[in-house]
Amino acid sequence: NVGYTARHHTFFEMLGNFSFGDYFKEKGIEFAWDLLVNGYGLPEDKLLVSVFIDDDEAHDIWNKNIGVPEDRIVRFGEKDNFWSMGDTGPCGPCSEILLDRGKEFACDRPDCSVGCECDRYLEIWNLVFMQFNRDASGKMAPLPKPSIDTGMGLERIVSIIQNVPTNYEIDLIIPIINKTENLSEKQLGDSSEDDIAMKVIADHSRAAAFLIGDGIMPSNEGRGYVLRRIIRRAIRYGRNIGLTRPFLHKTTSVVFDIMKPVYPELSSAASFITNIIKNEEVRFSETLDKGLKLLNDNLLEIKAKGQKEIPGQLIFKLYDTYGFPLDIVKDVVRDKNMSLDIQGFNNAMEEQRAKSRSIIIFSEISDAYKKLSSEGIKPEFVGYDKLSCNAKVLVIVENSNEVHEASSGKEVEVITDFTPFYAESGGQAGDTGKITGTNLLLEISDTVKD
Repeated sequence: NVGYTARHHTFFEMLGNFSFGDYFKEKGIEFAWDLLVNGYGLPEDKLLVSVFIDDDEAHDIWNKNIGVPEDRIVRFGEKDNFWSMGDTGPCGPCSEILLDRGKEFACDRPDCSVGCECDRYLEIWNLVFMQFNRDASGKMAPLPKPSIDTGMGLERIVSIIQNVPTNYEIDLIIPIINKTENLSEKQLGDSSEDDIAMKVIADHSRAAAFLIGDGIMPSNEGRGYVLRRIIRRAIRYGRNIGLTRPFLHKTTSVVFDIMKPVYPELSSAASFITNIIKNEEVRFSETLDKGLKLLNDNLLEIKAKGQKEIPGQLIFKLYDTYGFPLDIVKDVVRDKNMSLDIQGFNNAMEEQRAKSRSIIIFSEISDAYKKLSSEGIKPEFVGYDKLSCNAKVLVIVENSNEVHEASSGKEVEVITDFTPFYAESGGQAGDTGKITGTNLLLEISDTVKD
């Protein structure tokens, strides 16, 4: 939903206050109300609260101590107003403070009220009252020292204080959108499609900057893969507003200026972060452009047949052959009001895995590779920092045999001590390029790793 709604983000800052065995419900509620009303100046008559259906204590504090009228207190069940760390462990009821933003933010539902997914009743602050411990049988016993754990999104409360309609128009984010406007020559508000693209780019610029600043590098595994997906999604939405050249490193640079007063360490790593992002943009651009063309050509054919579902086999081909991410396919298809045959995609993936498991290929590994491996020598990947580098050829292999030279027209395998080439992995095609030297030119058709 990031980019499509007023308040969803991949990166946001969380405010909170905690009490471990000190103050509990009464003081926790009083402190929260005092900050919102007297500290931030929010109008009391626009604030509502929700409480757990059985939490009469919280209800009475709001109603009798704070003075919130009965008609602005709502009760919800465990799904909405009971917090737990898991199936077992500390847990307890919670109470949310909401702001009624007015009818202009409401949806068309006649029963629109607190709990509706529209933007009228905006959740500001969640106060969690940790007062029980749940065991494996589901039985709850009172904690000897009940605690307070609260959470409030910074971007959301700032949008209320600054009186802007969405989180994306606060002073922490709008400068990134302004930069995107300058690069694309588009304006926020011109069209809903352009607005979505600008919001995605702004959010993902922030997320990428902080993830890399925290030491996470783009990769095909774990947290690194999350980062890579975020960067690639932003690049794809850049295409929607005409940004065909690397741009994300430029919008990310704005993040450093905004966040420098609070996160000076981010600015200190600015050059490193922007280089990582730019290299990732360059690497992915060719894959993206090829994949988008193939996908869009197929979408036209499918629509011409009067169909609306994208075959799973096509999705798998894009992923497996072209390294085209499923996330981006989903976004493109959603924008076209079409659907995906996800089950067909999953079946194709499983079929591919089954083939890999059932066929064992005993490939002939060159003695030269074995020798390097036994000596602990392996190429050092430098592609996160640069797209070219100086390197020494360690081994040349032709038809599984080590050779000392290769003549024009021969196909050989080469290992160097340093390489900027990214190897084939996780559906991502291996890099291609050139190796040059004195009277030397090698065309690199693929990069793999053992």
